Amino acid sequence: MAAISDFPARGKVLSLADGNVVFAPVDTNYRLHLASADHFFAALAGQMVKADIHASARKIYTMAAGGGFIAPIFGIPKVVQGRVVYADQSTIVVRAGTLIAIKLPPTADAIDLVNGPIAVGSMVNAVLQPGASIHPAAAHG
Repeated sequence: MAAISDFPARGKVLSLADGNVVFAPVDTNYRLHLASADHFFAALAGQMVKADIHASARKIYTMAAGGGFIAPIFGIPKVVQGRVVYADQSTIVVRAGTLIAIKLPPTADAIDLVNGPIAVGSMVNAVLQPGASIHPAAAHG
């Protein structure tokens, strides 16, 4: 059975300063500014890593069509759109240039299912709360 930890993001740590990591996902031009209290990344500047990116959604919409993206391209992620590759009762993992685990909003009215349910393979658009974070990839068994 799949788990959230099966979907790490891959990319390069560009810098670490004041508890923030600038992360460049592989095969993109993104420069994501992500919170991190983990000193694991301090020694990895300039190196490729596998990491878990986590965010919380303020609002989620199911989409009929569209592509994957993260906005803005440079800075703290505010909007993520892409295909769901994992879903459980409280969290989804979205492929949007890189893999991002997104905690679902706590209230049902913050999830707009006009284009069908949230399921693996569906397209979603998530408006994020501030504070997306990065952590070392969970160990895989």
